[in-house]
Amino acid sequence: MEHIIYLHGFLSSPKSAKAQLVKDYVLKNHSNIKLHTPTLPGSPLEATEVIEQLISSIFDSGVNHGTHNKDTPISNLRFIGSSMGGFLATYFIEKHGGKAVLINPAVEPFKLLKDYFGEHSNPYTGEVFTIDESNVKQLLNLYRQTKKNDASYLVYLQKGDETLDYQLAEDKYGSDCCIVEDGGDHSFVGLENHLADIIRFLTP
Repeated sequence: MEHIIYLHGFLSSPKSAKAQLVKDYVLKNHSNIKLHTPTLPGSPLEATEVIEQLISSIFDSGVNHGTHNKDTPISNLRFIGSSMGGFLATYFIEKHGGKAVLINPAVEPFKLLKDYFGEHSNPYTGEVFTIDESNVKQLLNLYRQTKKNDASYLVYLQKGDETLDYQLAEDKYGSDCCIVEDGGDHSFVGLENHLADIIRFLTP
């Protein structure tokens, strides 16, 4: 059984249209893949704790043929990360190894977070949380440099993204890793047309 972890974005959830699209595709076409879709809290630090616990639950059960700890390299770790989920996926790939597909990923969210200071309610989960300077510091601590054109990453970007500057991601990950489309928006229009390639990249 192959395992892929889907990480949703800020103020989103596994119930979002994008997450459901990926989940339905995997269920219909890949019985050998278990797609994990954790619900991530608004706090970046708490989100990483949820993800680390999920990684432990998967790889301690023998998937990695050994005992996982928080610093263990995991060659078969796989992520699909959207927006903030792409930022978090990058942190874990740089920490443990593996491969990730990033969809309109946040590159430097700590520079944008001040626009979101205050109380928020996740429209999917109902979680109420506050964004403040401590969250900026958490994101700074989670930021990781990446090698350009690293084969660990496949990055999907749309120039019409109204939330994030696609060029930041192209500069960070390298043009060889990026598929850049004209138009579209932050949700990534037409993602269903790329799902076969996404799964092919992540699985042997």
